[in-house]
Amino acid sequence: MGVTYRRLAGVAAALAVLPPALAGCGLVGDAEEPAKPDQAPAEEASAKSRERVQAYLDAMVAKDVAAGRSQLCAPLHEAFDGAATGPNGDFADHFEVSQAAITDIRPGPRGQEVDVSVSVAAGTRKATRSLVFTVTRDGADWCIAGEAPGDPSAAPSAAPTPAS
Repeated sequence: MGVTYRRLAGVAAALAVLPPALAGCGLVGDAEEPAKPDQAPAEEASAKSRERVQAYLDAMVAKDVAAGRSQLCAPLHEAFDGAATGPNGDFADHFEVSQAAITDIRPGPRGQEVDVSVSVAAGTRKATRSLVFTVTRDGADWCIAGEAPGDPSAAPSAAPTPAS
């Protein structure tokens, strides 16, 4: 009989330890565990990226440099301050942004990539350009981490044209 009690005691001990061990492995437990703060769902990433880039585009149209700057990640602030209102800056006085629209959002190697089409006029010259903004998570918030020229074929009019 001593062997039977030992086996039962061993099985009881295994059953007592098994559920907490499996819960630690993620095999049992709450199915509704909160998402880890550094791993946002794709929907949130897309929505936050759209918000940030749209706010930046709205700031460009309104020539609101402070509002544009606030959409950028901190490491870009110094470069932005030096270039934003310069001759080729997004907020240059001689540029008039008549239209700016988000055309696509997709995951990229450094964050969400947001394609944008921007129509700009400088005097009598008009052009539509494609830009790609990289939006990333910075702690609990999202910010624009980069801006680059986009695919020229994505813009309806890639070459500047004189106004009629």
